[in-house]
Amino acid sequence: MRSDCILGIDLGTSSVKAMLLDAEAGVIGVGARGYEVSIPQAGHAEQQPEVWWDAVCSALGSLKEAYPGSFAAIRAVGLSGQMHGLVLMGENGGPLCPAIVWLDQRSTQECRMVEERGGKEGWDAVLQNRVNPGFAFPSLLWVKRHKPDLYGKIHKVLQPKDYIRYRLTGEMAAEATDASAALMFDLKHRNWAFRVTDAFDIARGILPECHEPADVAGTVTHRAHEETGLAAGIPVVYGAGDQPCQSIGNGVYEEGRMICNIGTGGQISVYSGEDRYDRQMRTNTFCHCHEKGYTVFGAVLCAGMAFQWLKNKVLHEESFAALSRKAGETERGSGGVFFLPYLAGERTPHMNPSARGMFFGLQMCHEDRHLIRAVLEGVTYALNDSLDILEEMGIGGKCMIASGGAAASPVWLQIQADVFGKEIFVSSVKEQACLGACILAGVGTGLFRDVAEPCRRFVRYEERTYVPDAAAVQEYRERRRIFRALYEKNKELFSYL
Repeated sequence: MRSDCILGIDLGTSSVKAMLLDAEAGVIGVGARGYEVSIPQAGHAEQQPEVWWDAVCSALGSLKEAYPGSFAAIRAVGLSGQMHGLVLMGENGGPLCPAIVWLDQRSTQECRMVEERGGKEGWDAVLQNRVNPGFAFPSLLWVKRHKPDLYGKIHKVLQPKDYIRYRLTGEMAAEATDASAALMFDLKHRNWAFRVTDAFDIARGILPECHEPADVAGTVTHRAHEETGLAAGIPVVYGAGDQPCQSIGNGVYEEGRMICNIGTGGQISVYSGEDRYDRQMRTNTFCHCHEKGYTVFGAVLCAGMAFQWLKNKVLHEESFAALSRKAGETERGSGGVFFLPYLAGERTPHMNPSARGMFFGLQMCHEDRHLIRAVLEGVTYALNDSLDILEEMGIGGKCMIASGGAAASPVWLQIQADVFGKEIFVSSVKEQACLGACILAGVGTGLFRDVAEPCRRFVRYEERTYVPDAAAVQEYRERRRIFRALYEKNKELFSYL
């Protein structure tokens, strides 16, 4: 007799991934489809919601073809997705324009407006985060200021994965994790911060009703059945942002362990059962999808994307593996070359959209391999700034779980161990956000008793771990001082650019 299966969909920045999970045996398979971020002009970053949906349908089609029996046994659907983005929906049920995604930097002036007014009104304890470009709230304010006709047509504001749920169920709604990352949300009360949005004359009606991640949002409609192949009537839970879903998929649903995720962006994150936030607003605190807890993390905007930039636009290489191999053939410290990975501005700890990337220390003796390793080390130095702040807040951990694309590079994993000074564990399941989405769907529909049960059964770590080398830890500690000084001595120049 076939076990019940669960579908988890993770809408990423560069691709969508869909996982089939057997509720008894574990992961069956993953389907994926890629897409691009559109940069129509400097500082703008957009994606077409219809492209997302087409990619979802294609990924599900590949799963159905490869695992027809398991696909027919799907009993629940869960969702995860890139956070902070803004999808503007019209009254006819279609998107009014391309979605503004988290890499977007156009709303710098709107962020200043919010910060200035927030300082007077005392919003820090409500929002618990600094408002930065790329987040839904300042993006919405930008639309209101610069495209008032478009703003007037808005029926509802959604986050990216909420759009996919709408296409599956026909229901427009929000849930606490993604809504808290829009930065117009009251974290303590897990609802929209109307005190803040009212101050900017944001119509309350365009903010959809907010729910909890594991609650059932609706069922697959007949139209969605025709487009995806999913049986009509399958329950769909609200889901969560990719950060808390990755947390669950890595088995981090209680305090004491940390995650280093290096995908397009990068984060050092922890789970907190209590509401904690950095009073200097250098990190982010958002609602978690487990036990009404919180995810606290520092974020780097260009992590894996910096490596991809070097590969595609500078070295014109085809293989990530070849670049990683060259990095492994290069001495620690990259021959004295440093790289600041601030190619799209930066968040933690600088919260500076004007920050810029740079190579420093170049000499005639340097080759491509030095640049490659400098990028890996520079991204890791930047992430270590987040680690330092979390440990200052008293919410660190003894071990680090590596996830994202960088977890496929043994060289980068050892760099992380040596820079962080922590033993690095690697999850055996490579699509942790998908697994987290599956687990939420199973909990919400009663297939699992709680989050802990499937985490104990399905989350596994590779046998090999990466242990810090004492000499390397000391050497990298010295090099991080130079890395930090490069930003401090150049930050005034960045603003001129």
